Amino acid sequence: MASLVLSSLCFTSQKPCSFTSSLRFSLGALTGSRSAAPLTVGFRPVKRRNGRIRVSVYSRASPLVFRDLDADDFRHPLDKQNTLILKAIPGLNELGRALLGTVTEQIMLLENIGTSVLVSKDQLPELHKMMIEAAGILNIESPDLYVRQSPVPNAYTLAISGKKPFVVIHTSLVELLTRNELQAVLAHELGHLKCDHGVWLTFANLLTLGAYSVPGLGAFLAQTLEEQLFRWVRAAELTCDRAALLVAQDPKVVISVLMKLAGGCPSMADQLNVDAFLEQARSYDKASSSPVGYYIRNAQTRQLSHPLPVLRAREIDEWSRSNEYRSLLKRATQMNVVEKV
Repeated sequence: MASLVLSSLCFTSQKPCSFTSSLRFSLGALTGSRSAAPLTVGFRPVKRRNGRIRVSVYSRASPLVFRDLDADDFRHPLDKQNTLILKAIPGLNELGRALLGTVTEQIMLLENIGTSVLVSKDQLPELHKMMIEAAGILNIESPDLYVRQSPVPNAYTLAISGKKPFVVIHTSLVELLTRNELQAVLAHELGHLKCDHGVWLTFANLLTLGAYSVPGLGAFLAQTLEEQLFRWVRAAELTCDRAALLVAQDPKVVISVLMKLAGGCPSMADQLNVDAFLEQARSYDKASSSPVGYYIRNAQTRQLSHPLPVLRAREIDEWSRSNEYRSLLKRATQMNVVEKV
């Protein structure tokens, strides 16, 4: 069964407009508008040496590892709540399986791997090392990783029945982020796998797509399901931002990713200020605290597949100072030796 995992970098969303785009959800559209393009995440600029593309060497202090980590240890309360609501929809599992067959899976698989570069210990080894390390920290099996040429910064995850899950990152994302930020994006994607988000995303997305084709009541049903889907997706993104923090182990790294996706570019990256972005988030909270502001805020976010970047930044900043996060750190052990790749 194919399951789509959201990328958490973009914040746009859009009703499915094509067979394959309907199955690939953006993880973090930052603009708040709707778009079919997947979410993107970026690396530092690649370097060329002797005609070969190379990424800068990745290095970090030995991180903490969560050997017995369970998804519910970091799952956001809204994620738990909205997952229960999705599970309560009668026949969702059965209808999803009926809509999603082997042909669909094969199309999704070939579309993504046919035009991308598979990362390995011999191909972009530093990216491979980052993925292996992030998976080890989160206590999850490492998926395959592909790099795809695209001017749109994005990252997404696909899980196909009987096949190893894989993560796809776009080259423009690689050019936008630092190494630690890029690993945080990989961790965000791993969070979707850790929490089994892909199953529900695919089921709900396909159900909405099918309902739109039913005359009369179908459009109303699709709109209702779509709103519930987006509500769940926004909650799932908050969970995966927490997974990113568990790997980065520095809230400023995760917040910097969100800030760059909201309004960053490689040429100005060194001028961006995380503290100023957090102050911007507090200003947004203040501006939307009035009755009118609260109404406008709800109207602004209702049709978004991702929370606004300033709200995600504020959420991860607050969780980084919570007893829940500190308790997880106390349970962790030091990674003394990074797995050889």
